[in-house]
Amino acid sequence: MAALDLAFEVFGTPGSQPPLLILHGFFASSRNWRQLAGKLAKHQQVYVLDMRNHGASAHHPAMDYPTMAADVRRFVDCHDLGVVNLLGHSMGGKTAMWFALNYPTYVDKLIVADIAPVSYSHSFASLIAALKALPLADLDNRKQAEAYLCAAIPELSYRQFLLQNLVLIDHHYQWRIDLDIFARTAHHIVAFPPALHLQPFTGPTLFISGARSAYLSAGQTQAQTLFPRAHFSQIANAGHWLHVEQPAAFLAEVGRFLQAPKQYLSPI
Repeated sequence: MAALDLAFEVFGTPGSQPPLLILHGFFASSRNWRQLAGKLAKHQQVYVLDMRNHGASAHHPAMDYPTMAADVRRFVDCHDLGVVNLLGHSMGGKTAMWFALNYPTYVDKLIVADIAPVSYSHSFASLIAALKALPLADLDNRKQAEAYLCAAIPELSYRQFLLQNLVLIDHHYQWRIDLDIFARTAHHIVAFPPALHLQPFTGPTLFISGARSAYLSAGQTQAQTLFPRAHFSQIANAGHWLHVEQPAAFLAEVGRFLQAPKQYLSPI
């Protein structure tokens, strides 16, 4: 598989801890993690990556977890980072898990936010269709785009999140992402490759879930099998977007895990 060079933002300076790589979710980008990355960079250098087909990274027709993990490996190698800590949310969490299972010598500690190493049954088809139907040529401002999408995507915060991918270039709105690629590959994002034949990742692992989300509980058994040193933590009053809904609690949980001695993180 052809690995891509990924766009990224970096925060902080190298320290005694391995650098932390943050991998965002589907439709997101590095910009969604800037504030949290800046706070986490007090203790280690933090790199926030734009995954392929997202943010400022290149577009490519292939997008699945093996290819995205290969991109991350290329990033670590090209930047001479050696061993890293990984934090991934949703799609980024699946990428981080696949990376740790296939390239375990690259990973010191692994943090997975509100996702499990399993395939889910939901579909992004109607969402992508709604975005593709947006009449870009008729838009004068983002408020109009929000209004057009209101019926298909009733949650305002989610509409605004998705519309971060709408950019104004030469006085014309266009999508920064390739919605055709997203439509063709979304089934890979919902899925997770067969993994039970792989050796479990035996490094310290933290699964953080939102108390109002069922994503992790749907696959906790497989998570425990593939990551036997995993600890499980839940954040109250949060759903799938736990790092946005409860950023202070999320940061505290991540910080405690990253700063803990590795022997403290052995299974009970």
